[in-house]
Amino acid sequence: MFTGIVTGIGEVTAVEPRGENLVRLTVASDYPLEGIAIGASIACSGVCLTVAASGTKGNRSWFAADAAAETLRLTTVGRWGPGTRINLERALKVGDELGGHIVTGHVDGLAVLIARDDLTDMAELTFRVPPELSRFIARKGSVAVDGVSLTVNEAADDSFSVMIIPHTLAVTTLQALRIEDSVNLEVDMMARYAARLLERS
Repeated sequence: MFTGIVTGIGEVTAVEPRGENLVRLTVASDYPLEGIAIGASIACSGVCLTVAASGTKGNRSWFAADAAAETLRLTTVGRWGPGTRINLERALKVGDELGGHIVTGHVDGLAVLIARDDLTDMAELTFRVPPELSRFIARKGSVAVDGVSLTVNEAADDSFSVMIIPHTLAVTTLQALRIEDSVNLEVDMMARYAARLLERS
């Protein structure tokens, strides 16, 4: 589990195909090496990946993780290459502050940036969302965009908007988003389960 509060920016340094439906990603980070345990979960731009190896190079730590077919199909991971910057968050520990909302790291699909209004120190971003996911998104509800916990400003049939505050722009990759960029979208877990309960009843 995660909170959607980004704690670092990583940089993909290598992408190694390992068979037809598997790639190994190597990511440089500023996390202390002792805080990157083998088998640990790290959210990489909202995608929960498992640390398979780790080490240091220069003044930075690095970790490697494998991404399989489902992840490559549903997320932006398959488009990452050396130099791609990604939002990082280590898994929530019991007792940690829940500053965002409950995020699983299981991406539901891709949203596409269709409008950007840069204001003084802030930005309003509007995303087009797949029809099958739009019913889970409500005004004042929560979403995770590339692993960042955000509150929905407005929601329409096929889109939603969010306001990005100065701190979030400064510490995440959202600042660099441009029109037509795709992002990893995870809808609110409670909304998903509420919809499922209504369907069954």
